[in-house]
Amino acid sequence: MKTVGVIGLGNMGRGMALSLKRGGYTVLGFDAAPGVAERLQEEGVSARASIADITRDSDVLILSLPTSAIVEEVVLGHGGVAASAKPGLIVVDTTTAEPNSTRKVAAALREVKVGMVDGPVSGGPKGAASATMTMVLGGSDEDVAAVEPILAVMSAKRVHVGPVGAGHVTKIINNLLTGIHLLATSEAVRAAESVGVDPGKLIEALSGGSGRNSATLTNYPTWILNNTFDSGFTMKLMRKDLRLAMDLLKSQGVNAPIAVEAGRLWAESAQFIGDAEDFNRIVQFVEQK
Repeated sequence: MKTVGVIGLGNMGRGMALSLKRGGYTVLGFDAAPGVAERLQEEGVSARASIADITRDSDVLILSLPTSAIVEEVVLGHGGVAASAKPGLIVVDTTTAEPNSTRKVAAALREVKVGMVDGPVSGGPKGAASATMTMVLGGSDEDVAAVEPILAVMSAKRVHVGPVGAGHVTKIINNLLTGIHLLATSEAVRAAESVGVDPGKLIEALSGGSGRNSATLTNYPTWILNNTFDSGFTMKLMRKDLRLAMDLLKSQGVNAPIAVEAGRLWAESAQFIGDAEDFNRIVQFVEQK
């Protein structure tokens, strides 16, 4: 497996493609937006004109797409991956996607003797560009083992959590916790500020104590306290992930009142914080009673 195709060359896909190139692979790229793939050619990524073209020429195909609906269209649509793949191809879907959709796509690919691994990623654009991402993997032992050398050059840590779909379940739960941490930490900061405690000192103290979490360790120091809000991940995408989490909890009948309240607040924030804003802006949202 020496030729890797990447479909979707946005903030994450571009970084993954370049990491793969640095790792010694022949890398092909396709993006639906005109000119995006072509602009990477000077960095060694060979542009392909269609999904069919990149699929036929790839040994492994990486998907970096926004939603399950787009993944289904790319894989199952006219001229898509399923219609163009050669037997033995393995598709790795790094999208944060709906697990039932993932299982549907995987079943369709099995019909044409194509394997699938769901491998959603954490680490943001910086992690993709520096190959320091974490991946949670769902798939058969054989498929995961086959793509391990490729994934090793684009990520720092990989955890095989179960069969197809398990990776996407795990990533949804991860992002649910991130959403909860941001909301809870913003409340803690406002409470401390109300009695005169400096937010920066508070975050430093919390990060060394038992109250530490992703928001105190990463989000506040990196994007919030300095008021940059430039993580590369939008409110629209995070709201989508919280909706996926709410759907998962509901479908399984899980009793999770704190998670459900977090989902409600993220949805409510849409009236006050635009979709294009950085997702860390949620800390500025105070529900209007």
